[in-house]
Amino acid sequence: MAKQASRKTEPQVTRGGARRRVRPVRFVLRWSLRGLLALVVLALLAIGGYAVFNPPTTPYMMQEARRLGGITQDWTPMEEIAPVMARSVVAAEDANFCNHWGFDMEAIRKALASGGRRGASTISQQVVKNVYLWQDRSWLRKALEAVLTPGVEAIWSKRRILEVYLNVAEFDEGVFGVDAAARHYFGVSPADLSGTQAARLAAILPDPKDRSAADPSGFVQRRAASIRDGAATIRADGRAACFED
Repeated sequence: MAKQASRKTEPQVTRGGARRRVRPVRFVLRWSLRGLLALVVLALLAIGGYAVFNPPTTPYMMQEARRLGGITQDWTPMEEIAPVMARSVVAAEDANFCNHWGFDMEAIRKALASGGRRGASTISQQVVKNVYLWQDRSWLRKALEAVLTPGVEAIWSKRRILEVYLNVAEFDEGVFGVDAAARHYFGVSPADLSGTQAARLAAILPDPKDRSAADPSGFVQRRAASIRDGAATIRADGRAACFED
């Protein structure tokens, strides 16, 4: 029995004949660090890839395509989208888009002060959630979003972030992106959207399945009017400069 016990704790022999002890903690730590490094590299490749190449789809779009039997989405470059549409979305969703690094700390403080009744998610965060992650509100998803958002902000331009957002946002059931939305609601191309049409599309973004841009409720009309004013304001005060030519 003594010999067996001695044999179990016998140190390993290296190629050179030297003996070394197996240290489980060091072994686990080393491979954990390697795994973490691999995840960081994969994340950087994913972020860097979509800085150049357009996402062919998103997890949520695939989910909806399976549920509905198909969706409508056609990628449209920023140059073919009416500038007022971009300004309207920023005015509606993230007025300080040009001034933050992915997180709007002022909006977060206001959200905390209100007890969480108001949102503080920036356009950058929404792009990360839509393109790379899933739609629930789990702490894991939020943690991954918090990790990936600064990377997207560091590698993508603000114009690119907004371009991707406008092309993957949901505007109605099965209707994704501003091209499909403009044609679905108004029968025009995204380049031909008027200020009122753009504001209405932006007004339905928080709840696209229960709001209509073509047949707006009183609430949507009031919100759209506010967004139209906001779009004019951010153009005048320079808060649209980071994504406009």
